[in-house]
Amino acid sequence: MKKISLLLIGLLLVPTLFLTSCDRGDDPQSGEAAVPTFTLLKEYMESNSLDINKVIVNDAGQKFVVGAPTAADYDAAAFKANYYIMDIRSADAFATSHIDGAVNVPFANILTQAANAGGKTILVVCYTGQTACYATALIRMYGYPNTQALKWGMTGWSDTTDSWTSKTGDVGSGSGNWSFGSAPAVNFYNEPVLSSLSIDGEEILKSRVEQVVANGFKTAANTDVIASPSNYFVNNYFSDVDYTGFGHINGAYKILPLTLTDGEYRNLDPSAKIVTYCYTGQTSAVVTACLNVLGYDAYSLTFGMNGLSHSSSQWSSNQWGVDSHAKGLPLVN
Repeated sequence: MKKISLLLIGLLLVPTLFLTSCDRGDDPQSGEAAVPTFTLLKEYMESNSLDINKVIVNDAGQKFVVGAPTAADYDAAAFKANYYIMDIRSADAFATSHIDGAVNVPFANILTQAANAGGKTILVVCYTGQTACYATALIRMYGYPNTQALKWGMTGWSDTTDSWTSKTGDVGSGSGNWSFGSAPAVNFYNEPVLSSLSIDGEEILKSRVEQVVANGFKTAANTDVIASPSNYFVNNYFSDVDYTGFGHINGAYKILPLTLTDGEYRNLDPSAKIVTYCYTGQTSAVVTACLNVLGYDAYSLTFGMNGLSHSSSQWSSNQWGVDSHAKGLPLVN
């Protein structure tokens, strides 16, 4: 009798073991390998205009970032009518001064707060524009493509909220780990491995975005990367001309464009700490958000080339304090 009972228990446990052990690795009904979670996510993003380049510029031609208006063009009532302004700075900074009509939103709450936009363009505001650009990419991927970040953050709005000037410098070009050579040849890597019990691309994407928001903005300090570039997989998000014209962190790759559709993402090492840098740390924040959603261990290099080689003669735009300044716009408290 005891043997029969044990046999029955064993038979009951067999289906449970199949259900709990496969984790979508195989289809127990057909014996066929299930579609990898990464593939489901990738295909959904491609087919819904959420490839990396489409997060940077959406289908309506709206870039992820928008500059503050000039003082002559600024109308507080019209600005509030056009934008739902989410200020993700600290409560203390917000209480001291903010844009008229803005609401103070903790970074952790950006996805739930986005639902309150009421059809307006969501404008995300932070100190320098970098965290806001990271947030903007995540909000766009979550289903709100009509979202933008305020370029240069509150620094670009008013010189009384300047967080940029003290961060410009030549940390990179003044280092022995700075190079003017050609970019190294790219390699071909496996895709990141993601785990999900869902087979629905939209559900997988939303879950990934929520997790990335919960993890916060992942950044790398320019001093750390320039001191030990071999500790990172560094990607310089520049044109060929600027890659050699500015110079670059020694060993930095130049993978641009970087898309899912054309496969350039396979040139990124999923086992490494991937650091992307650009001119201002704002485009790199968007790229980094996308890469983290896709399962890479990705970081945005803070302050971009403005912190690495601000005094370079290569600049034509996006140089803080030269062609880019605060607009002198009013604030409220």
